Amino acid sequence: MSSSADARLFTPAVARNKDVIAETLLPRLGQGAQILEIASGSGEHAVHFCTLRPDLNWHPTNREEEQINSVNSWRKEATDKIAPCRHLDVTLHPWEITADYDAIFNANMIHISPWEVTLGLFEGAKAALKPGGQIFLYGPYKVNGEHTAPSNAEFDRWLKDKNPDFGVRDIAAVQKVAASHGIAHQTSIPMPANNFIQVFCLPS
Repeated sequence: MSSSADARLFTPAVARNKDVIAETLLPRLGQGAQILEIASGSGEHAVHFCTLRPDLNWHPTNREEEQINSVNSWRKEATDKIAPCRHLDVTLHPWEITADYDAIFNANMIHISPWEVTLGLFEGAKAALKPGGQIFLYGPYKVNGEHTAPSNAEFDRWLKDKNPDFGVRDIAAVQKVAASHGIAHQTSIPMPANNFIQVFCLPS
């Protein structure tokens, strides 16, 4: 990432993936939906999605102050439906979340964080979502224990060299965590660059 003087961060990956994510995600969100974004990063996804769907009520969160400041800087030029970014560490429970959300969106977090973060994500999601609420997770995954492309295997090695607790997760392991909190895996949507959007749902 690089930053401008006004605290905005610019993420090349978002520039590449924001349109394809929007094409898949936005049609699945109801009119006026309340969306909790976990690990919002720079805030560019939030701005892009809410520019395309200004009816959405978007609630960004981050753990790092630099990213919180970036989101709050980006939101100045976007719809007022983007709330101020709040601090959230998903491993600390209960989350300081008071509203019931229609959906949770997260991009590119669980492979660049310890496994405890994935555990915390689903534990918190169960309490934060309305009945019937959905979770959308974007990123790379193994399928049946295997990488879906050689580039993902190389990426996995790079992640583990950076931190042994990081790594591309097997979708079956993530599904098991979700199921332990009563959250069902609905579908796995292939995306460009060997990524997926994994869709989960809390029963009504």
